[in-house]
Amino acid sequence: ELPLGVFGIALATVILPSLSQHHAADDPQAFSRTVDWALRWVILIITPATVGLVVLAEPILITLFQHGAFSAHDVHMSAISLMTLALGLLGFTLVKVLAPGFYSRQDTKTPVKIAMIALGVNMTANFLFVVPMVWLGFEAPHAGLTLATSLSAFVNAGLLMRDLRRAGVFKPEAGWRGLFIKVVVANLLLAAILHFGSVMLIDWQGGSSGLLILNLSGLIGVGLAVYFSVLWVFGYRLRDFQRPRRA
Repeated sequence: ELPLGVFGIALATVILPSLSQHHAADDPQAFSRTVDWALRWVILIITPATVGLVVLAEPILITLFQHGAFSAHDVHMSAISLMTLALGLLGFTLVKVLAPGFYSRQDTKTPVKIAMIALGVNMTANFLFVVPMVWLGFEAPHAGLTLATSLSAFVNAGLLMRDLRRAGVFKPEAGWRGLFIKVVVANLLLAAILHFGSVMLIDWQGGSSGLLILNLSGLIGVGLAVYFSVLWVFGYRLRDFQRPRRA
């Protein structure tokens, strides 16, 4: 909820007035550029957030919640849910950013129809994931629920993207392939740093609260520095992601 609320919803709020203005001015190129700009920011920010939540799921939950009656087993079970739900963070954020592309064009029906389809996918996937997990004796069948939720988010985002492209109001700008490759490399290095750092740095089960907070904050800080340094080496600067101006 933190990256989704602080970044995803804020970004959607920012682009909605611009998209409405571009649509009213009959400027499809500016409309498309604005959507493209928002999607690039989503890829840039949400993918490392996803990696961080997946890799550091147990350290985060130990630091925040493993006190009193909340045991190590509770942390492990919750971490499985956090990891599978975090896999859908990109999908959840894409939905928030793509939906204004419809609202700005006074189309409120299409996002609702797509959301109903995604809901159906979620319910079906709940059954398909959870039941086999129970039958096979999987230790955390509840993870099937969060995994289904993540899957439905990507279905929702994919259908929204498809309809925007079919309507001809969104055409991806050049450079997406290079961005994907460089972000993937940066995230792989980020995952490696966070994994080895969390394993070698501290005994998470034996540290004091202050030490846990200090080490977790340090890992996050180093991880962010590594991620953005890799992108900087690849030639990306913040100015490359400046808000597009109307031609």
